[in-house]
Amino acid sequence: MTETATSELDDSFHVFDTTLRDGAQREGINLTVADKLAIARHLDDFGVGFIEGGWPGANPRDTEFFARAQAEIDFRHAQLVAFGATRRAGAKAAEDPQVKALLDSGAPVITLVAKSHDRHVELALRTTLDENLEMVRDTVSHLREQGRRVFVDCEHFFDGYRANPEYAKAVVRTASEAGADVVILCDTNGGMLPAQIHAVVATVLADTGARLGIHAQDDTGCAVANTLAAVDAGATHVQCTANGYGERVGNANLFPVVAALELKYGKKVLPEGKLRETTRISHAIAEVVNLTPSTHQPYVGVSAFAHKAGLHASAIKVDPDLYQHIDPELVGNTMRMLVSDMAGRASIELKGKELGIDLGGDRALVGRVVERVKERELKGYTYEAADASFELLLRAEVEGRPLKYFDVESWRAIVEDRPDGTHANEATVKLWAKKERIVATAEGNGPVNALDRALRVALEKIYPQLAALELVDYKVRILEGKHGTSSTTRVLISTTDGSGEWSTVGVADNVIAASWQALEDAYTYGLLRAGVEPAQ
Repeated sequence: MTETATSELDDSFHVFDTTLRDGAQREGINLTVADKLAIARHLDDFGVGFIEGGWPGANPRDTEFFARAQAEIDFRHAQLVAFGATRRAGAKAAEDPQVKALLDSGAPVITLVAKSHDRHVELALRTTLDENLEMVRDTVSHLREQGRRVFVDCEHFFDGYRANPEYAKAVVRTASEAGADVVILCDTNGGMLPAQIHAVVATVLADTGARLGIHAQDDTGCAVANTLAAVDAGATHVQCTANGYGERVGNANLFPVVAALELKYGKKVLPEGKLRETTRISHAIAEVVNLTPSTHQPYVGVSAFAHKAGLHASAIKVDPDLYQHIDPELVGNTMRMLVSDMAGRASIELKGKELGIDLGGDRALVGRVVERVKERELKGYTYEAADASFELLLRAEVEGRPLKYFDVESWRAIVEDRPDGTHANEATVKLWAKKERIVATAEGNGPVNALDRALRVALEKIYPQLAALELVDYKVRILEGKHGTSSTTRVLISTTDGSGEWSTVGVADNVIAASWQALEDAYTYGLLRAGVEPAQ
């Protein structure tokens, strides 16, 4: 239950997550109650102190979420937070239905959004500045009397401070004096820069004595920097969203903020060992919201610690810290070496080590691999996006011959245009496997799909391990050239066996031939992963 959540951390610094409320406002995200429950479990597992679940009473989904979260989730680290507004103008907090819904949610912590920009008070709330202060005072006091912990979000604070600093500070002072534990200064429009944030937070802290937090939107691309600037100025409460989800361009990203606080500032803001879960939690939440994780996201992106240039690789071979600001394992990520026409000897040696292939300091072998990669990439191959094809190339050089599970005699694909406007796609594959000649024919929803099915039909009886393989992505690119449809084509195929995923590449003067190369590599690598001994 939420009320029994405990943490080994003290209350001196808060990591407050609002993915389920503010993050859910991102275009393209539409969370079900089940989705919200799943994300809440991930966030609690990560060790954030507070999870803002939504606005109970504002819509049935959020009301249901609070009821189910308290019944179904045993929060170990986080406390559940309900979000709502101060009472209506001219009413009493004790009689306001919206305030009652916040209490009925059962959440032990309530965040109230309050107007701190004088023009918003007069134009949006259509009330007086004094009445707005009374709305804040009355609502905070009432919730405190009911045993709830209260945080107050000062909406549009920085714009309001610019227009009328004394009134903006009066809202902060009123909330704090009424019993709010933290008053959060919100850069709602996301237009502030770090130096501005630092100056305002420092001044407000000195003038009001309130405990302050920061809520930064990312419209200038500075949300993480603005959050850290506020911490530098004395804020002890940071509001973030997983992967920076949020309205417009998003919010301060939880993972870079937490990583910076722990690794750069030396602040203990997560339970012991949880920082190493950063990458896993980031990707797990991305799966729930059905958005592809950003490959270049700081700390957790698959490219965050990927190195391509030969100069970098040479330095990393001596000391990884020369081109990495932290050990990627600290945030649950890994270093990757990308192999391309920029590769030098160090890149190949490190990639071999990463793949578990001992090159034994053989300079001649490494030199051959470097030249082979550069020769192939000149023709259009790309190995930084096709690790599996590179591993097969590397093993072929090490062993002195290609890794073979089958030998292809021939293949063909036929596309038939029928009078009714439909198309029939059929493929035939002839190959040898374990000294047996096999001929297989299959149909598909396209020529490449037909070839894939025919190859599978031909091989599955001999290699039943292939039944677990599934193609999950297929990309075609026409490479630079002046011959239009006769230009060189590159195909990248991603395949999974249920426990891992790999990519293979093919290049040819037509898309079917390029696809066949990538398919051959995909099946060969799948058998290698399955531990099948190659043919002699």
